[in-house]
Amino acid sequence: MKKILIVTAILSLTFACSKKEEKADTGKPQAKTELMERANTLFIPITTIKPENISSDKIELGKKLYFDDRLSKNNTISCNSCHNLSTYGVDNAHLSLGDTQELGSRNSPSSFYAFLHFKQFWDGRAENVEEQAKGPLLNPVEHGIPSDKYLVDKLRAIPEYQEMFKKAFPEEAEPVTFDNIAIAIGAFERQLAPVSRFDTYLDGDDNALTEQEKAGLKDFMDAKCTICHNGVAIGGGLFQKFGVYGAYYEETNSKKVDNGVFDLTKDEKDKFLFKVPSLRNVEKTHPYFHDGSVAGLKDAIRIMAKLQQDIQLTDKQVDDIEAFLKSMTADIDPKYKQP
Repeated sequence: MKKILIVTAILSLTFACSKKEEKADTGKPQAKTELMERANTLFIPITTIKPENISSDKIELGKKLYFDDRLSKNNTISCNSCHNLSTYGVDNAHLSLGDTQELGSRNSPSSFYAFLHFKQFWDGRAENVEEQAKGPLLNPVEHGIPSDKYLVDKLRAIPEYQEMFKKAFPEEAEPVTFDNIAIAIGAFERQLAPVSRFDTYLDGDDNALTEQEKAGLKDFMDAKCTICHNGVAIGGGLFQKFGVYGAYYEETNSKKVDNGVFDLTKDEKDKFLFKVPSLRNVEKTHPYFHDGSVAGLKDAIRIMAKLQQDIQLTDKQVDDIEAFLKSMTADIDPKYKQP
């Protein structure tokens, strides 16, 4: 009897060890590493953000509006023109061409993850993506729509839109309104939040990052880049002066000096303040800064360390931080990329 119990115990232990090894093979450790624990105090994985309860009809309407160049006066520009969903929500241009073939005044940021930001635009003049959607439509250089009534009348004359707006806003007698145009576009943009490898790492999978990427993460935190680039969007949560330790335009060779938030407030303390951009997909959203003045990610990393922290990074630190930043690259579901 004792022999049977001993054999049974050995077999049970062997099976348990086998299962443990099998679990280890998945790359998900039993406990978070020290580096992972530290990262979790500063960053929030996108997987913790619960999807909003938005009707599929609103999302589909917003998607159609996002891709429709009839939302510009001359039928040449859509939201997707400057925030191209096939190229990570940007057009990779220094400045973007509008409906009149004039250039805008600031670089077009990505529409991916934009709804996670505390405000919209480089100067924060819009509170959310719904309010932001209205701005370019009425901007004479961008979409060139002369008035909200002009756009509403234009869309009301399109039978397909009449039907889609009724489905998206069934409680309203006249659903085709300027506010509802913005609400629908915002509903669609709130779907643009793909999961990156860095999110998987924050969720506990130590194998989601390479050793170089982990070294870069440590360097990134040690250099206190996380003062501004933190949270779920890895940025987008506050205003910061660009050029704490020097004139930004001298380091970036900017063609024009942009005063940032000061242009809105006329308050001297707001000079050179800009909304901190998100670093999600930063590998793909070049060129960098509010004016698109810097083409390369390594150059942008060096400039930020020097101007914001008065730190001269080594070549290895730059390489490692760049590798870490690339772990945040993530693409959206292909179903959202085409009209």
